[in-house]
Amino acid sequence: MIELMVAVAIVAILAAIAIPAYTAYVQRANRSEVKTQLLEAAAFLQRCFSQNNDYRCAPPAPAAMPAPYNQSPANGAAKYTIAVTAGGGEGSTTYTLTATRTGTMSDDECGDFTLTHTGVRDIVNQTAGRTAAECWGR
Repeated sequence: MIELMVAVAIVAILAAIAIPAYTAYVQRANRSEVKTQLLEAAAFLQRCFSQNNDYRCAPPAPAAMPAPYNQSPANGAAKYTIAVTAGGGEGSTTYTLTATRTGTMSDDECGDFTLTHTGVRDIVNQTAGRTAAECWGR
């Protein structure tokens, strides 16, 4: 009986260490995916600007991007929803992409990711103490 209790205690200790580490790993992977998706959405908007001299290829701002740029991951259950805000009205020459947390990522400490037409990467609604450099860098 004592051996069984020792085995249960060891399993409990390992689970207490492994589960949070696994959760953190999954969140980092989801963050990597949304950063890639934001860069792909930015490339879509740049192509739009090249063809139309305007970033307003998406619906009026702020609005969801067209599929497959409207969520991360592109297929399956969304962990982030991606919207664009194109500024300047007719002949818009600026935009800000925002990836808003949803679903299993809704409590992520890095908050919501933003990317502007000039390539400025930032985060909003993050946990106190988190910086854009930390969240965009890993």
